[in-house]
Amino acid sequence: MTFTKVRLWTVEEYHRMIEAGILKPSDRVELIEGNILAMAAKNPPHAATNLCAADYLKQLFAGKALVRIQDPIQLSQYSEPEPDIAVVVPDVRKYVDHHPSPAEVLLIVEVADTSLQDDRTVKAPLYAKAGIVEYWILNVNTRQVHVFREPGEDGYAQETVLDETTTLAAIAFPDIAIAFNQLFP
Repeated sequence: MTFTKVRLWTVEEYHRMIEAGILKPSDRVELIEGNILAMAAKNPPHAATNLCAADYLKQLFAGKALVRIQDPIQLSQYSEPEPDIAVVVPDVRKYVDHHPSPAEVLLIVEVADTSLQDDRTVKAPLYAKAGIVEYWILNVNTRQVHVFREPGEDGYAQETVLDETTTLAAIAFPDIAIAFNQLFP
């Protein structure tokens, strides 16, 4: 039996494919650990929750952080995901010359309608390995929030599932109470 090595793409090569028109915005893909993966479709509950959560977080973190919506973050040489929401440190140039790195990411939020399994088993380990301090998944079907903390090489040491009646402060903003019911439409 012959085994074939898998060719992993770098962020630089991925960007060149976009610049050359090989990959188009309508392709809805992201680079995850050297693989170009299709992103899940955005059903109406997903889109509505994403908009609601982003609007609420923008209000809460105004002047303290930037809230990016479905924009890339560069985790490593081989990973440039596009999380639904990334709360990042303010940059006066609005990240014109680079995408936020793990050190600049304060909180990542993914919205799960059909993607809960992938968000837990693919994205969570990816974000943990990159050192993203806090990662949340908004489950639109159960109106629950999966909160991941304590990142490490093998994933997050802590995962807690909380219902929409919960109020919690993000690690980066201990003085700001986030009412989970405001994250959902």
